[in-house]
Amino acid sequence: MSAAPAYSEDKGGSAGPGEPEYGHDPASGGIFSSDYKRHDDLKEMLDTNKDSLKLEAMKRIVADPNQLIRASALRVLSSIRVPIIVPIMMLAIKEAASDMSPYVRKTAAHAIPKLYSLDSDQKDQLIEVIEKLLADKTTLVAGSVVMAFEEVCPERIDLIHKNYRKLCNLLIDVEEWGQVVIISMLTRYARTQFLSPTQNESLLEENPEKAFYGSEEDEAKGPGSEEAAATTLPARKPYVMDPDHRLLLRNTKPLLQSRSAAVVMAVAQLYFHLAPKAEVGVIAKALVRLLRSHSEVQYVVLQNVATMSIKRRGMFEPYLKSFYIRSTDPTQIKILKLEVLTNLANETNIPTVLREFQTYIRSMDKDFVAATIQAIGRCATNIGRVRDTCLNGLVQLLSNRDELVVAESVVVIKKLLQMQPAQHGEIIKHLAKLTDNIQVPMARASILWLIGEYCEHVPRIAPDVLRKMAKSFTAEEDIVKLQVINLAAKLYLTNSKQTKLLTQYVLSLAKYDQNYDIRDRARFTRQLIVPSEQGGALSRHAKKLFLAPKPAPVLESSFKDRDHFQLGSLSHLLNAKATGYQELPDWPEEAPDPSVRNVEVPEWTKCSSREKRKEKEKPFYSDSEGESGPTESADSDPESESESDSKSSSESGSGGSSSESDNEDQDEDEEKGRSSESDQSEEEGKKRQMKKRKKVPEGQEGGSSSDEGSDSSSSSSESEMTSETEEEQVEPASWRKKTPSSSKSAPAAKEISLLDLEDFTPPSIQPVSSPAVVSTSLAADLEGLTLTDSPLAPSLLSPVSGVGRQELLHRVAGEGLAVDYTFSRQPFSGDPHMVSVHIHFSNSSDTPIKGLHVGTPKLPAGISIQEFPEIESLAPGESATAIMGINFCDSTQAANFQLCTQTRQFYVSIQPPVGELMAPVFMSENEFKKEQGKLTGMNEITEKLTLPDTCRSDHIVVQKVTATANLGRVPCGTSDEYRFAGRTLTSGSLVLLTLDARPTGAAQLTVNSEKMVIGTMLVKDVVQALTQ
Repeated sequence: MSAAPAYSEDKGGSAGPGEPEYGHDPASGGIFSSDYKRHDDLKEMLDTNKDSLKLEAMKRIVADPNQLIRASALRVLSSIRVPIIVPIMMLAIKEAASDMSPYVRKTAAHAIPKLYSLDSDQKDQLIEVIEKLLADKTTLVAGSVVMAFEEVCPERIDLIHKNYRKLCNLLIDVEEWGQVVIISMLTRYARTQFLSPTQNESLLEENPEKAFYGSEEDEAKGPGSEEAAATTLPARKPYVMDPDHRLLLRNTKPLLQSRSAAVVMAVAQLYFHLAPKAEVGVIAKALVRLLRSHSEVQYVVLQNVATMSIKRRGMFEPYLKSFYIRSTDPTQIKILKLEVLTNLANETNIPTVLREFQTYIRSMDKDFVAATIQAIGRCATNIGRVRDTCLNGLVQLLSNRDELVVAESVVVIKKLLQMQPAQHGEIIKHLAKLTDNIQVPMARASILWLIGEYCEHVPRIAPDVLRKMAKSFTAEEDIVKLQVINLAAKLYLTNSKQTKLLTQYVLSLAKYDQNYDIRDRARFTRQLIVPSEQGGALSRHAKKLFLAPKPAPVLESSFKDRDHFQLGSLSHLLNAKATGYQELPDWPEEAPDPSVRNVEVPEWTKCSSREKRKEKEKPFYSDSEGESGPTESADSDPESESESDSKSSSESGSGGSSSESDNEDQDEDEEKGRSSESDQSEEEGKKRQMKKRKKVPEGQEGGSSSDEGSDSSSSSSESEMTSETEEEQVEPASWRKKTPSSSKSAPAAKEISLLDLEDFTPPSIQPVSSPAVVSTSLAADLEGLTLTDSPLAPSLLSPVSGVGRQELLHRVAGEGLAVDYTFSRQPFSGDPHMVSVHIHFSNSSDTPIKGLHVGTPKLPAGISIQEFPEIESLAPGESATAIMGINFCDSTQAANFQLCTQTRQFYVSIQPPVGELMAPVFMSENEFKKEQGKLTGMNEITEKLTLPDTCRSDHIVVQKVTATANLGRVPCGTSDEYRFAGRTLTSGSLVLLTLDARPTGAAQLTVNSEKMVIGTMLVKDVVQALTQ
């Protein structure tokens, strides 16, 4: 009666305690079922106008067995922007955060920012959910929960400490969107937790001569001078990179080959902000590769490259030709490439760059040509030896037919002439002649400023230019008028004889101009240069004010100051702080305590010395994980693994409804368990020997232990997962050998069931092709029969074993080794949170089987196994029983592990029915009602059913319910009502079951539990048991 089919799709990849779990997104593919009538009742409830019915429908949907429906319901619920449903939404998010399906947990992480934007007062509760989801080892969840962290509480760096190494190791397997988010967050985290890798480099740059090698003069000064020199350098420890810092750089480097431009850009900005200078160069090739992408991608990449190339010019110099401009590039791409080429220009490559610029000037794109002329000016400013060459080239452009080219050239020439004005009087004269032809206001204003500033170099031409400007003063643009006033004032101060009247005329025209700026400038200038009777103090210093030497302008890149924004961010793209932007922190002066990132190893795990050494460097999984190949059995077929796994889950699920319930055999197993507990002290002495014999191979992968056509259910469902390099600690469990029933020395008091007749099977079994004819022995024909039918008396705490023996390994697949298992429903001595499972071994071969033990488990997140001690030898015809504990973490996911002998390994799987995940609880009727009152609303699942006539007596009802679920009977004053209580083994959540068996009409089954999914599955199983 297990609900395995409903949850077989929920299983992602399985993992050990420290491994990532590879979640599969079920919504990424597949076709939805077309069974439209299946949920007609829900449709009617949602279409109604009654809010209570809608809420009931939402509760049913959120607790639906199908993970897609659960996730869709949560997505719809979180999209309703109504504050009144905030408590319901919070409850649904908390429940989904503990869901067995990683897809539902991912949806819960997506819902957190939505709820936070709706009600920010829920921040504290949401942080608790985020902290829980951050500990999730599933790759499907990692990116979503980090995004929620960034939206809700980016300042809570303490939540990242314990999960830092896990996120670094998961990064390579997370989806691309999640990789971008995680890398951006880890960049800011690393800036707060590690020292700057360039701190010593900057120190050495400041003191290059005393950095590494002393000069000959220093050596001649003697030891005293060395000590004095040492004191000039700040006392700073040599830089040693933190291992966690190195882990981040090492694990992100492979992502530079990602197909996603966003991921490559994220890794590039991480290296730029965090890596030592010697290692940053690896990102250049990846960024150049992105320039072959779409223009939108090129635009973003070039923005970041332009910023990087200012500080790390040498990184992109080998790829100079990749930034050459194509005629098909959009204008914005052309301008950005020009920016990069200008940044990369140096004395070595400047001839090549200038030849490119000469070609670009002939373009028909005028904006691009103007930007090229500005780039030439910047090259001339930055590289002194080509300044004259650039200036002569720009002067030649003054004869260009295009007025915009000429105007831009004038503006750039003006800036270059300010550096060496005395040497370029001829160029100033040439510019003065252009005032008649150039009509662009900025160019005319630049010429007038040059003539006024250096009027002593052109004493004859300057007054004539002022005369011409005075004629056309009223028709000029405002910027030109202001420069005409400046020119008149400067000429008045240097050559007042020729220009006095012209100056007064210009000032009179400006006094009545329409623009108040020009009027104010004219009045101010008149009072400053023309002394009046009241003569102000400033007029005596007019020449110093107007003709003061002015520093030459510095032509800088517009991207120079953008590096304070995190590269790749919207704020960097806009050069302005965008909403929600998180500042990039400064490097700390002293490194914070690195021990905060240490994760405690669970008590039940025990690593070998070799594994401990690995764990110091890589606590989750290492690069050499796949070096030791899979140690599968010789006849295993990895390709049939998934198919055999589906058979395994279906057989495990259907096995719960088997009628095999041999009470005598179960009592015998329990008696053996009790008798073997007294032998634990003897086994303690042998424990070390058993440990030494176990050799757990590293890097094993799951594989099928039988061919596709066999009946074996021993398969692993997660072939793509790597196994955890940890060995579980073996707690004292119990097993003892059975003497075969054919032995004459067997004690007379021993009870023998017909199932024991299987020991009489001849050791040589001929392989047959048809699975239906595999078991031809008498024992197989009588399988499921019992000798007795002892009645079950109802009690407060049910001792019933709900599921009989289930096959774990068939004797054909096991080459003579047959393995069954039962859920004993007894407390496991090693850990009360574990389910006690009795493993029954039988050797039907003609050779002894030696060294039976549990190999490396392949477990989903949270599930753990307490192994049984190694069985040294199992003689032919003998049987043995061992007890192992499994913590299923309140889920019906299968526990996959290996049964190993000295020569073979068999992959097996145990999947529990939901009823075996709980233990009975004794409580009074009042306590039951009190706890039931707390678990209402979404924690209550109700189902109506019709009881058959054969299921009307108390004895039958109690027997069927307790056989289905390990619950305890609660006293009830009503004869037609049955109550049962229990707690889940792992979390201790209450599970309350009420059956109202009315004499007439339909009965009603109610389950109250914090675990809605477990409640839904339990209702399904109990209804199936009662109606059969």
